[in-house]
Amino acid sequence: MSLIVKTVTHLLAAFILLFGVYIVLYGHLTPGGGFAGGVITACAFILLTLAEGRAAARQTVSNAVSSALDCVGALLFLGMALAGLYLSREHVFFKNFIETGRTAWFRLWSSGIILICNLGIGLKVGMSLVLVFSVLATIRVAMHGESRRVFRKGREE
Repeated sequence: MSLIVKTVTHLLAAFILLFGVYIVLYGHLTPGGGFAGGVITACAFILLTLAEGRAAARQTVSNAVSSALDCVGALLFLGMALAGLYLSREHVFFKNFIETGRTAWFRLWSSGIILICNLGIGLKVGMSLVLVFSVLATIRVAMHGESRRVFRKGREE
């Protein structure tokens, strides 16, 4: 890609990432949430991959880091569900055990555990999409007649 595309991509990716984090954090107060914010966050990394190439994108977020954050998001979401089961008096799965509406000075926590669940969903969705795009960008399957040949990084297997 040209220098102009790379420069604009670096500027836009920062704002796209910031907007994705905003959508995740304020998803319980405004339209949006964990899924939409995770998709927007993944789009920032996908845009960097398309402009810079796979090697430069892996320096930003490697597959190991993406996989680890993917697991952290899933465990955070499951942890909130189990915390409601064990920390509430009613012992209900996914019980909103944090008091809601009492913290007027800090409206971000006004919904109890929904913010934390949105963070988990945002991590899970965003990093899953980054991993899917990374795998699809790395491996190509070409159909030739009845046989399939897999190409990895320029060599045939």
